[in-house]
Amino acid sequence: MTSPADAGPVDLRAFSPAARARRLVALMKKEALQILRDPSSILIAFVLPVILLFLFGYGVSLDTTRTRIGVVMESPSPTSRALAAAFQASPYFDTSIGVDRREFEDPLLRGIVGGIVVIPSTFDSDIETRGAAPQVQVLVDGTDPNTAALVNAYVQGVIGNWVAQRAVEAGRMQAASGSENRMWFNPELTSRYFLVPGSIAMVMALVGTLLTALVVAREWERGTMEAMMATPVSSIELLVGKVVPYFVLGLGSMTLCTLIAVFLFHVPFRGSVGALYAVSAAFLLPALGQGLLISAVTKNQFLASQVALLSSFLPAFLLSGFIFEIDAMPAPIRLLTRALPPRYFVTSLQTIFLTGDAPSVLIPNGLVLVGMAAAFFALIRATRVRLG
Repeated sequence: MTSPADAGPVDLRAFSPAARARRLVALMKKEALQILRDPSSILIAFVLPVILLFLFGYGVSLDTTRTRIGVVMESPSPTSRALAAAFQASPYFDTSIGVDRREFEDPLLRGIVGGIVVIPSTFDSDIETRGAAPQVQVLVDGTDPNTAALVNAYVQGVIGNWVAQRAVEAGRMQAASGSENRMWFNPELTSRYFLVPGSIAMVMALVGTLLTALVVAREWERGTMEAMMATPVSSIELLVGKVVPYFVLGLGSMTLCTLIAVFLFHVPFRGSVGALYAVSAAFLLPALGQGLLISAVTKNQFLASQVALLSSFLPAFLLSGFIFEIDAMPAPIRLLTRALPPRYFVTSLQTIFLTGDAPSVLIPNGLVLVGMAAAFFALIRATRVRLG
């Protein structure tokens, strides 16, 4: 190893601002050319997001429209037939009519129907004696508690509307209700409208972390990182040269996902494009920082990809509020979700799409994401991980 005295005079021009700018531009240009020449980067940035968005958009739904149920009329009468017709007219149910509950017990066991509504033989007498409180039995499949609760709620709603309509027709109550329900931001209660924006966050978490983790780890495997270490390039210049091209690539992937969400899935977009890009940029920074940290520590493509999936996609899917309600989680898990960037990005995207530019939501979330990005890049420097 040569000593500093044997290395000859140092060319100070290599450290001038102009030289630094040229090196930085050259690094970003080199990284951009590598992206264009690498099919896997294009696949991860543009093909994989489209596939995931289609899977989430078409394959994941929390709506219970057209749930199959069986309606049992133990004693067919004009009144029980009228209630059964109300279930048949409901847009939430695909109704089959029977006269014995045993006809539907096996389909319920096999999951063919989601519930059984039993109109008892005493239904007519209950209406005559109890007025607006007839007794109806509802049997639901409790193996899926969420669906069971929704089916039960929809059944009670159909019965309540039918009883109220009969009372109005009989002149026992006014047609106008004392309360008016309004659903803000998503009047149709369509789950796709908040699942698709959330899926964009899943895609961005995967793309931002996985791309940088794989690419830098690949350079370590091929030995090109050591060649760069022999140049006057500083660690900061290398860091910026790596981050900027993938930052732009991530924003391009987000743009593609947004266009698909709006024009293919018809998700309303009530916010501004500027707010969308600002929040996405704030989220990409910690995602890219996480990928750089993973690649610098592992220096192996396979290990980097596994760590990236475990530390970015799975927490984003399970603990961001995308599918599972955070308030329903145990207190330690709720506390853990505060350290995950996707939690803030999912909320921000759903707000921008469905509500609009809400500063009370977007500004705090954006500041938290920027703070997390600073923490990731500070961690890279503090642990003295050599990026170049």
